[in-house]
Amino acid sequence: MLKKTTFFFLLALFTLGFSFPQNPADAEDFEDFLNELQPDFLEGEGEAENPEFSQGLGKFNPEIQRPLTICMAAGHLDLNPHTSSYSTESQVINALQEGLFCYDPKTLDPLPALASDYRISRDKKRWTFTIRDNAKTSDGLQITPQTVIDSWLRLQKTPDAPYASLLDCIRGIKEYREGKIGQEEVGLKANGQKLTVTLNNPTAHLPRILCHHAFSVFTGNMESFSGAYVLKTREENTLVLEKNENYWDSQNVAVGQIVIEISEDKSENTWLFNTGRADWLISSFDINSLLNKDAVRISAVFGTTYLFFTCKNPVWNDADFRNALLAAVPWGKLRSDNLIQATTLVYPLSGYPEVEGLYETSEEEALELMEDARKKAGIAPDKKLQLTFGIADNDYMKGLARILMEAWEPLGVELVTFKISEDQYLSNIPYLNYDLFSYSWIGDFADPLAFLELFREGSTLNQTKWTNPKFTEKLLQAAEETDEKERYRLLGKAEQILLDDGVIMPVSHSISLHAVNPTELGGWYTNALDIHPLKNLYFRETKYEMPDNVAFYLWQDASRIF
Repeated sequence: MLKKTTFFFLLALFTLGFSFPQNPADAEDFEDFLNELQPDFLEGEGEAENPEFSQGLGKFNPEIQRPLTICMAAGHLDLNPHTSSYSTESQVINALQEGLFCYDPKTLDPLPALASDYRISRDKKRWTFTIRDNAKTSDGLQITPQTVIDSWLRLQKTPDAPYASLLDCIRGIKEYREGKIGQEEVGLKANGQKLTVTLNNPTAHLPRILCHHAFSVFTGNMESFSGAYVLKTREENTLVLEKNENYWDSQNVAVGQIVIEISEDKSENTWLFNTGRADWLISSFDINSLLNKDAVRISAVFGTTYLFFTCKNPVWNDADFRNALLAAVPWGKLRSDNLIQATTLVYPLSGYPEVEGLYETSEEEALELMEDARKKAGIAPDKKLQLTFGIADNDYMKGLARILMEAWEPLGVELVTFKISEDQYLSNIPYLNYDLFSYSWIGDFADPLAFLELFREGSTLNQTKWTNPKFTEKLLQAAEETDEKERYRLLGKAEQILLDDGVIMPVSHSISLHAVNPTELGGWYTNALDIHPLKNLYFRETKYEMPDNVAFYLWQDASRIF
């Protein structure tokens, strides 16, 4: 997910998807702060068990609920679930639109949403879902199995829909997207309240895929919502969400109104939190000025930032030339400003095999590989090779470009950079004929395929245009495999092929950064995808004495107003 924004603001904070920070000056302050934290924060722990929530939804006091205010930095905010691709967009869309499953706020396991239950055939290729009788959109439209089918097929015919190919496990849906067959031949059938989905291969992780906002029920009407909230108003920097009274589980939605302030002003956001005017800050705030340090939530995220070759232009569509460049990369220097450095693409998962990453630098080997590649391609040793690098217009990316420029110059390679505005970076990649780009990606579900799908031939997420028959074969074998250990082994082999072909340059794994007071706001948990379903949030009853420093701060705040 990058989801999925916002993209390069988040690159500056999290390193699609999130390594914080990228500014070395900020990094020193940030690392000093990290040293003061308990080490379990970076392990994704440090979150107190919420006894109220663990007993189930709806365990909140309705009398103390009030509007919730969130401050987030988002230069781009597309609320169309079929075309959005940024993680900040996903955070909002998950509140407005819902599909057959939703995320457990703590474990991220799929929970029943519009589908009350399902069953799987013996061959694991036919899933039958029961759609809830009381499922409606905000404008009163009954949600039926056909509504789900229409939404998924609409996604397939939507231009620039990044996640459409994640449904390619459904029989015929890829061919339908490509205009080769009609919708009646797709493996989606409605019968009463039953939706039958026929798959090409057993797909045990299908419920995890269907949690993603792209597969929510969306009628195409941007003023109609299938989720727990509706978008009441949208101004330039403020979104107001209100509870959807037609939502099937509305009685368990605690907070009636959510105000989302779009702001990159760290000082202002911090002041709002310190004075109680904001309940939750996402990414953009000044840690050192935060009065309540216990509110800081830092955790590892299932995400990776990497550079990738587009494989469009000679000579960079040749693995020999790419690997010559990779041998010359000073990996330690390239990754030095990141808290969690990455040598591979897939963030390590339990049970996933070890993959040989990229970490060795050898100028001598790089020269030899480049010499061999030039001979093989019939290119003169002294011919200058140009490589174009599309970068976001910020200091961090300019720094990376300088590192690569110096490393590749002895190989006879001229690195030419082209600056792209940060808010337009991601959307422009498919249309720019440059050789190298940067990407940040947070997996949309906790599975290696969430990363490998980015390079699958025919995938709507494949920005590289790279193809490799061996890689494709391993993915097909994994799709047929029902044993999870063997499936992981095959996916690990696929990742190794990707790395050995020199398509990507892993830089860092992601972390998330939030400020939220867990003693006041229930239902909020750190998790691997950095997704926090708004429908599960509620205010707790709290009684505490105001610390002296907070009282003094509020006195200063009052004096500045009056």
